[in-house]
Parts: sequence; C-alpha cells; structure tokens
Amino acid sequence: KKQMEEEEATLKFLDSQPKGGKKQIDKINIQTYSPRIVEHSWYSWWEKEGFFTANNKHTKGKTFTIVIPPPNVTGTLHLGHALTDSIEDTIVRWKRMSGYETLWVPGTDHAGIATQTVVEKKLMREKGITRHDLGREKFLEEVHAFARDKKSTILNQIRRLGSSVDWTRERFTMDEDLQLAVKEAFCQMYEKGLIYRDARLVNWCCHLNTALSDIEVDYIDIPKRTMLSVPGHKDQVEFGCITSFAYPLEDGSGELVVA
Repeated sequence: KKQMEEEEATLKFLDSQPKGGKKQIDKINIQTYSPRIVEHSWYSWWEKEGFFTANNKHTKGKTFTIVIPPPNVTGTLHLGHALTDSIEDTIVRWKRMSGYETLWVPGTDHAGIATQTVVEKKLMREKGITRHDLGREKFLEEVHAFARDKKSTILNQIRRLGSSVDWTRERFTMDEDLQLAVKEAFCQMYEKGLIYRDARLVNWCCHLNTALSDIEVDYIDIPKRTMLSVPGHKDQVEFGCITSFAYPLEDGSGELVVA
C-alpha cells in the first residue's frame, strides 16, 4: 500500500511538469523499478521531439516502411493487438537503429458492417430507434461520433504500449482521400478486367439489407425441419424443409407445383 501511495504521488509530480517535456526522473526517489513511472515519463517527450517522424525528403540510403494493422473501432485493443504491435515495434526500432529511414504508419479501421451493427444496437438500447428512423445522414453522424470516441481510446492505448509510430501520418479508413484512393483502385481494376459486376448468388442479410462476404457468414447444417431466430424478425423462421405451392392452370386442366 505504501508503494502504491508513493507511485501515485510521483505520478502527480510528473504531471505537474510541462507536457511533452523531458521528465526529471533523476529527482525521483523510488525504492524499486516502477513501469508506471518510467512509461509515464518518456512517451510524451519522444512524441514531442519527433523521434518517430520519418523524413519524407530522405533520398539516400535505406528505407523501411510498414503500416500498423488498423484496429477496428468497434471496441478497444486486446492482447492480440498488444502482441502484434510489440513485435512490429521491435522490428521498427531495430531498423531505425540500423540506419534505415523508418516509417511506421498508425491508424484505425471503420470496420464497415461490424461498426454499423454495434451502432444500431446502441441506438436501439439507448433511444429505442433504428437507423431507418434516423435517416442516412443522421445515422452516419452517429457512426462517426462512435468511431471518434473508440478511436481516441485505441490511439491512447497504442501510446501506452510505447509503439514508435509516426503520429503525423495517423489515418482513419474513412478519411476522404483514402476513400478516393479505394474508389480509384476499384475503377482501375475494373478497367483492366480484374474485377467485374454480374448477377450472382450472394449472402443477403435480411436485417441489414445488404450483402455480406463469405468470411462474415456462419454456416450451419440443418438435417431436418428446424425453427430458428432471424435478426429483424420477432417470430422464429422455419428452415430445413421445402414448401410447395400449387398454382392452378387457368383452363382447369391441372396445376403447376413450385417448390
């Protein structure tokens, strides 16, 4: 308990010093190594001094660039993110120490359908409304507000990890220039015949009213008639059976059965 009290007092002392300044940790008397105090003391100074900022006018020598796998703004970072970022940070710092002009680009991913689903549930839980009640523009405002809140938390977590990213180049996948780049890439691939548009079976979500990729669909085997809950429907829906409809012919000569 005494050690925790000393740490809290030390952290308050560090916070009293100018933000972004090099902390005077040599004046701190701590009996044991404290990660909280050490980490609290250094990162803001590193960032202010631009130690991780790549020189875009660098034309000679070796260069090394990677992009941080952008975390989804549907939540906060977990252990998997921490592991990946730590490994990448080790590689980036080694390259920087080895004389490379090094750029590690940070950013976050809007996560498309996943974020839309989370925001829709949030609206229903807090306000009892759907995205259709709001309309497209108002719903997009809600999505962006949610993304900003989560993005701020995620970026602070990356800082707490000590990741040596270039914050002057921080990006979000919904940034206008990135959207333009994606559209341009699709247009070029279409013009080269690498992608095409055609009539095909798709995974249609009757709740979101949009097509989903195969990776976003869970497949289950249904060996017999089964009643299942479907998002967007109050009552369960019948699966695992074929229903036949008989259409009588106009001349009364019989009927046409369609399954």
